Amino acid sequence: MTFFHWFIVSWTGIALVVFLILLRISVPYGRTARRGWGPLVSSRLGWIVMESAAVITFLIIFLLAFRKCNAVSLIFLFLWEFHYINRAYVFPVRMKSNRKRMALSVVMMALIFNLINGWINGTYLFSIVAPYPTAWFTDIRFISGVLLFFFGWFVNVKSDGLLLRQRKKGGEEYVIPEGFFFRHISCPNYLGEVLEWLGWALLTWSLAGLSFFIWTCANLIPRALTYHRWYKSQFPGYPQKRKALIPFVL
Repeated sequence: MTFFHWFIVSWTGIALVVFLILLRISVPYGRTARRGWGPLVSSRLGWIVMESAAVITFLIIFLLAFRKCNAVSLIFLFLWEFHYINRAYVFPVRMKSNRKRMALSVVMMALIFNLINGWINGTYLFSIVAPYPTAWFTDIRFISGVLLFFFGWFVNVKSDGLLLRQRKKGGEEYVIPEGFFFRHISCPNYLGEVLEWLGWALLTWSLAGLSFFIWTCANLIPRALTYHRWYKSQFPGYPQKRKALIPFVL
């Protein structure tokens, strides 16, 4: 437990370093894709490979610890897989084109992160601590966390859907996204994911969950700021009052 605790603390510290790096260097995919990061692979295949790591790792750890798991453990498993099955298999199928490419190095970095993050959260919830009692279902931390998780998931998926539909109408070129939370921010899909994992940190009330939330912020806040600047540079008429990630704030 001591080793595991300090591993999570160190892992979270790395997230803060990554956050500072990403404020200066944008990850080369999507709107900021560029050469110089090694061989390219299909974006669709890349998404499936790197997100499947989280699906499989978490599930294997649950199955290995199945005898000590209970109803709360099953809910943890369901929520995790609910998110990652969408990211690994549903979202790639919904992508506009299978001609888009992404750097293999980006896929490998995301794959490594998902393996470590899945191991940390799965090991803590299913192996390190005793199973959460069924009374946890009525705890305000669990209830508020679940509500926040599903609200974030809804915002994330609906925003992704709007982006995909508007891209299809506009052809291969990017367009100014409109509607829903796009009225206020450039990246509501990222806001949704941040809210999801804040909900996860609450409903698990664990250092592992908090670490994941911090990593999510470290990754998505710089990316949202980068995309917000990109929109403003590409579209002279981009709404000036629109923020990057948090309505009216950031």
